[in-house]
Amino acid sequence: MTGRGAFIGCIADDFTGATDIASTLVRAGMKTVQSIGIPEADDPMIANAEAIVVALKSRTIAAGDAVAQSLAALDFLRGAGCRQIVFKYCSTFDSTEHGNIGPVAEALAKALGQEVTIAAPSFPANGRTVYNGHLFVGHALLNESGMQNHPLTPMKDANLVRVLQAQSKGTVGLIDLPTVLKGAEHVRAAIEKAQAEGATLLIVDTISEADLKVIGQACHDHILITGGSGIALGLPDNFRTNNELSDADAAVLPVVAGKDVVLAGSGSLRTNLQVTRWIEAERPAYRIDVMKLAAGEPVVEEAISFFDAHTDQTVLIYATSPADELRQVQAAIGAQKAGEMVEHALGLTARSLRDRGVRRFVVAGGETSGAVVQSLGVKGLRIGASIAPGVPATVSTGRVPLALALKSGNFGEADFFEKALLALAGGQS
Repeated sequence: MTGRGAFIGCIADDFTGATDIASTLVRAGMKTVQSIGIPEADDPMIANAEAIVVALKSRTIAAGDAVAQSLAALDFLRGAGCRQIVFKYCSTFDSTEHGNIGPVAEALAKALGQEVTIAAPSFPANGRTVYNGHLFVGHALLNESGMQNHPLTPMKDANLVRVLQAQSKGTVGLIDLPTVLKGAEHVRAAIEKAQAEGATLLIVDTISEADLKVIGQACHDHILITGGSGIALGLPDNFRTNNELSDADAAVLPVVAGKDVVLAGSGSLRTNLQVTRWIEAERPAYRIDVMKLAAGEPVVEEAISFFDAHTDQTVLIYATSPADELRQVQAAIGAQKAGEMVEHALGLTARSLRDRGVRRFVVAGGETSGAVVQSLGVKGLRIGASIAPGVPATVSTGRVPLALALKSGNFGEADFFEKALLALAGGQS
């Protein structure tokens, strides 16, 4: 390991979540790189980084496997000199009844010798807020927001204290909004009081970016912090006050020339809206039929042929479907199998399109993004300016650079695909 080392190291439980928090760090002025999986210790990509984000695919795997991968990522980040570790999960607290947020957070805390750790998933810029320990998506409680129908991590309880307690061995407490509004010193005192009373994990109320910055100040000395990408808003200033950060433009990326494509695998409400807008605008779109995939029909080949027939236009290739149709597919072949088939198909499609000269990819869905970057052989990303809250423009490291916008399913407005294509085509010089 060379250089002074990075300041902040992040462990993200999926690929779009990783780009999400990386975007937040860039927005706050930190030169940030993202690795797809755990990089080699001497990877030149990380040499001048002020923040390193390790993207895992651990959100829905077995809890023991998620813990093992996260601890391996922690070892790498500590070796890279990172002074503060952030365990990043989704701002909708995506998890199963048994994990993986609780088990991973507790394992990281134990490895770092930290007795109490905060959990702050809020991302107000995207409408995710926590009040009295309950998570809201916009004006709706989490379990009434559409997340109750998520195919892999259905969220049927908005009470995060209760959700996290079910996943954790220790005691889960709450730092309420009135405490946060009083400022960092009061939050720090509340954390110390909760620790003295035996709490090991603390959900923190947050309804604004100002609240997240207060939490960042309060956790200045915490080695481990957990939360959504918003929690990173308040962390860089802790290093900036000591004049440790560079003053370079953290968001500058090279321009990537080539063809482009949009790939959508998420079944979220927002991605459905984005797909519908694209189709209603009479832009070319090919739908991957999961039942045809299950029957062994040449769906990927048909998607590639569709792309070849529209070389003068940008094509959308999607497996997104409304919730009722998705439930029917899952009932027929199983939710996990359906998801894996879609990911595999879109990954193969991406690789074939790269061989046809596609160099700019807009991808919707966390699991889909993971499958696509793995299929493309992407090992690392340079993080650029934000396209939408939580979604930055990125350029891959390596011999043949690719421009990618990797979007969590529920992020972005209806016209996100168009905005992302424009951002990737323009780049920055």
